Amino acid sequence: MEVRIQSIHFDVSEKLADFINKKIDRLARRFVNIDYVDVNLTVVKPETAMNKQAVIKVIVPHQGEQVATKVADSFEEAVDMALEAIERQLEKVKAKK
Repeated sequence: MEVRIQSIHFDVSEKLADFINKKIDRLARRFVNIDYVDVNLTVVKPETAMNKQAVIKVIVPHQGEQVATKVADSFEEAVDMALEAIERQLEKVKAKK
């Protein structure tokens, strides 16, 4: 499984990268056929309280691409909510099979 973390106009701290990788590993243990995970982090303008955006794209062979976008006060919260949404999408795809 390949994981790509991309931040737009800022550098991702090691602590944030470890948090994201830990959450993705947990998801990958549950859904073993995940092939690729792409995480895009951006700070939404203007500078307000809810301005951290996480866009997560998960590619599973023969099941397509699942995408979730969430905005929150912190990147950790946005990533957490987006991964929960991805998990629900993967459950629905799995149930259809």
